[in-house]
Amino acid sequence: MNSYVDSYYSATIRVPLEAAPSLTGDHRADVCVIGGGVTGCSAALHLARRGYRVTLLEAARIGWGASGRAGGHLAPGLGVGLDVVRAGLGDAEARMVWDMTREAVDLAADLVREHEIPCDLAWGYVHAAVRPRHMRAFREWQSEMAERYGYEGLRLLDRAALQEHVRTDQYVGGVHEPAAGRLHPLNYTRGIARAAQAQGVDMHEQSPVERVEPGTRTRVHTRAGSVETDFVVLACNAYLEGLEPALDAKIMPVSNYIIATEPLDEDQVRESLPQNDAVADANFVLDYYHLSGDRRLLYGGQVSYNGREPRNLRARMEAKMGKLFPALRNVGIEYMWGGRVGITLNRFPHFGRIGNNIYFAHGYSGHGIALSGLAGRLIAEAIGGQAERFDVFARMRHRDFPGGRRLRTPLLVLATNFYRLRDLM
Repeated sequence: MNSYVDSYYSATIRVPLEAAPSLTGDHRADVCVIGGGVTGCSAALHLARRGYRVTLLEAARIGWGASGRAGGHLAPGLGVGLDVVRAGLGDAEARMVWDMTREAVDLAADLVREHEIPCDLAWGYVHAAVRPRHMRAFREWQSEMAERYGYEGLRLLDRAALQEHVRTDQYVGGVHEPAAGRLHPLNYTRGIARAAQAQGVDMHEQSPVERVEPGTRTRVHTRAGSVETDFVVLACNAYLEGLEPALDAKIMPVSNYIIATEPLDEDQVRESLPQNDAVADANFVLDYYHLSGDRRLLYGGQVSYNGREPRNLRARMEAKMGKLFPALRNVGIEYMWGGRVGITLNRFPHFGRIGNNIYFAHGYSGHGIALSGLAGRLIAEAIGGQAERFDVFARMRHRDFPGGRRLRTPLLVLATNFYRLRDLM
């Protein structure tokens, strides 16, 4: 289910934008940004602040892709452990990456505050242990983060302490992280876009890019117009759609789904999430959820690799939610929607350049709300001549998904099924 209007987020838009008509005719810009999600809007805003003339092209509507459909969870860290980052980049740069993921969360909070974005930003996050082995891993994680990275923001929760945050008997414990939280991702994305428009960014919706003609002065072509530009930013993530074939094998679009209940009463809140935390469990194929600003439970999970909605999706998600929170078994479901996120093989985001003037950032692997805003800032720094921080991310090596176009999805499904079985053990 991919329609923009079916999501709870699109039904609760609170950020108006100036008109962004489809691109027609030939234009000139210093930078052309392709993609109107958080990455693209953040890059456009930060570049405009530096004095660049920026044109942003969005194939559908601002926030139509993952940025406006995601769970909205905001947390430091990556979709992969820092041990993988140390192996790929070394200790010093792994520490830089960790520090930048914390900066990413701070940047989101700063943007919300500075631009008065009404996106229901709230703090408090629970990482929930489904199995005893998850608690063992959480203890090691807490110790490593405190000793190696100086991060004291993780508090272990035993089963009783967890009940104070999440009223369920399905978890054996967890970790509470006050410096993580959640927000309304579509209003957040539109808020950054509104700030970019106020800074002078020339924004065009319903303008899918058909090809990028490289050169010292690159030309970006849509069906009805073009932009001649010194720099291009590819900010399409899982919606790259073959625009740059060299990147296709490095990123896999994966569909994920969310349901939203009717508003909960006080007793239902007290019997589910009494402290208003966001939650994600520790399974490889994880579930995640939180209360919206109007006290609906937004419950996410389930995965599809082929773009088709899984069978009996709504019933399966309702059953999982009801098992977790018996008090919500008879609560009505008012919205269900899905969309693509982009993952990489190693779950580390893929940043880099093509030639000297085409920049890209994608493959956030479930951690895009915070990291994509930072990506926009780092791209603006790099185009402005300060590429050191962008290049820390760009130095991580990325392998192609095995199997080529025809077999990579079946192979990924097989691998994921292995982890699904492990989740049950």
